[in-house]
Amino acid sequence: MRLPDELQQRCKGYASAIVRFYASLPRQRKEVEVLGHQLLRSGTSVAAHTREASRARSTSEFCSKLDCLLQESDESQLWLELLKED
Repeated sequence: MRLPDELQQRCKGYASAIVRFYASLPRQRKEVEVLGHQLLRSGTSVAAHTREASRARSTSEFCSKLDCLLQESDESQLWLELLKED
């Protein structure tokens, strides 16, 4: 099972944007540093799970990796919302 190249590129671009955003955060405040680190971890995991799903050896592994991708994406949204509110 393989995900479309366009989706893989979009997820990789998303991860790159997260890295750039993290690098631009003013981390003088500890809470911003913590939230930013959580965002960096979950945001880059989206691209990693996309790549892993493309290499899945079974349908169940493929579905599991896609589920992880969705969970990390949702978690990233939470950290972005919290950073925005902060």
